[in-house]
Amino acid sequence: MSAAEQSDPERRRDAERTRAEILEIATEEFAERGLAGARVDEIAARTRTTKRMIYYYFGSKRGLYVAVLEQAYGGIRALEQQLDVEHLDPARALRSLAELTFDHHESHPAFVRLVSIENIHHAEHLRTSPLLPGLAAPAVDVLGDILARGRAAGLFRDDVDALDVHMVISAFCIFRTANRHTFAAVFDRDLLDPARRAHQRRMLGDLVLGYMTAHVGRA
Repeated sequence: MSAAEQSDPERRRDAERTRAEILEIATEEFAERGLAGARVDEIAARTRTTKRMIYYYFGSKRGLYVAVLEQAYGGIRALEQQLDVEHLDPARALRSLAELTFDHHESHPAFVRLVSIENIHHAEHLRTSPLLPGLAAPAVDVLGDILARGRAAGLFRDDVDALDVHMVISAFCIFRTANRHTFAAVFDRDLLDPARRAHQRRMLGDLVLGYMTAHVGRA
């Protein structure tokens, strides 16, 4: 953001709105076509700006793609931090976090597609983000606190860490969207069928809690 934009509140708001609009459209383009297939000209045409302005804000097509990844990951991390789990017992808190991830990934298919695309690139672009440490810490911190309280209460096993649990939750939630079409082709079942949604959401919580409470207190 330029010095003029920083000193003028109205220009700053306009710049923030323009940047947000670019990121919204770019998210759709990159999620649909990938980094190589997305075109900055198309993104500019769909926004109230120009290709030159996009490069002004983001430096390059790759810079815009990294910004899209940062925003995508930042969205779920912000939701995790906003979740009020301190006033819930550990089991309810863990289930709530799993359900939040379930809801987010289902309602943000572009996020799932972006994650899949960036894995094809071996995360080479995400690794360049200066925000990378902050994209991981909230998930680990929130889960870590829940697990610590559960262990202190004698509810949860102590041979897994927060990243283990995060992996299990993410795997279930990402699979539903990322593999929806191939799963339907092979097994003739739509993973996002609304009639099965409540069952799957409950199943995720049951799976995570069942594992975390298995063998606790047994000799």
